[in-house]
Amino acid sequence: MDVSFWKVAQRYSVIFFDSYGVLKNSQGALDGVPDMLKRLTESGRRFFVITNDASRPPEDMAALYNKIAGFELVPGWRIVTSGTLCSEFLREKVRSGEVAYLGKPSSAHYITQAGLTAVPLAEARDHHDLKALVLLDDEGFDWFADLNRAINLVRHKHLPVVVGNTDLTYPVSTQNVAVAVGGLARMMETILGSHFICFGKPDAMMFTHTFGMAVSENPTLRRRDVLMVGDTLHTDILGANKFGIDTMLVLSGNTQPDRADVMIRSSGIVPTYVCDSVLT
Repeated sequence: MDVSFWKVAQRYSVIFFDSYGVLKNSQGALDGVPDMLKRLTESGRRFFVITNDASRPPEDMAALYNKIAGFELVPGWRIVTSGTLCSEFLREKVRSGEVAYLGKPSSAHYITQAGLTAVPLAEARDHHDLKALVLLDDEGFDWFADLNRAINLVRHKHLPVVVGNTDLTYPVSTQNVAVAVGGLARMMETILGSHFICFGKPDAMMFTHTFGMAVSENPTLRRRDVLMVGDTLHTDILGANKFGIDTMLVLSGNTQPDRADVMIRSSGIVPTYVCDSVLT
């Protein structure tokens, strides 16, 4: 589109990447991404993955790229998930007991990591002393039965609801998207007239946490040395703009090329650069 990712990347010492729509979709890593990340590392640049994905532990996410590359290309500690911040909240605020959740069994990692007992919502019964309901992923449960169960559980027990992923949709291919757990949470909020506790971009916590990790490697790092690359204006670009780092919108995921200009103008969310993909 407007610029080449590679030419722009050479102006920065650290790159923050979104995951879905930038490095991968629901089918796996995009063709050419492992080679791009290897080339980036060999050029002396550091990178981190910042993702609104609480479906599995960071180590499992890293394994996807490492399997394709054939070696440890992406260490798990370089992947910062919204689930990580959700887990920290649960550890500090809920502290002990049982927590019901919606999501795949792998997403329960963020509950057990906080020292709590994870109970799939479909298995929650009256004898469970639930302290909270956590929405982690859009898979692993019966949408009709369990969403209705979740709504009524909150109505009757007045449980706090924590959302580990604020994304409304996520790319499943270059043309199509699917409803993410943030979209389900938004629907539930409207039905219940409630405001849930949400973690993920565009909240500044994601960027503050990752920037702190980058500074620990390079104490002289400045925000002007960091580029955020994402496919969604209202999460990746807005959050990074607020944090004060440069941004690149790529058109390989949520933002379609024929609508990008209109979406930028209508939203007022302006990226520093616009590019077809990270493979250009």
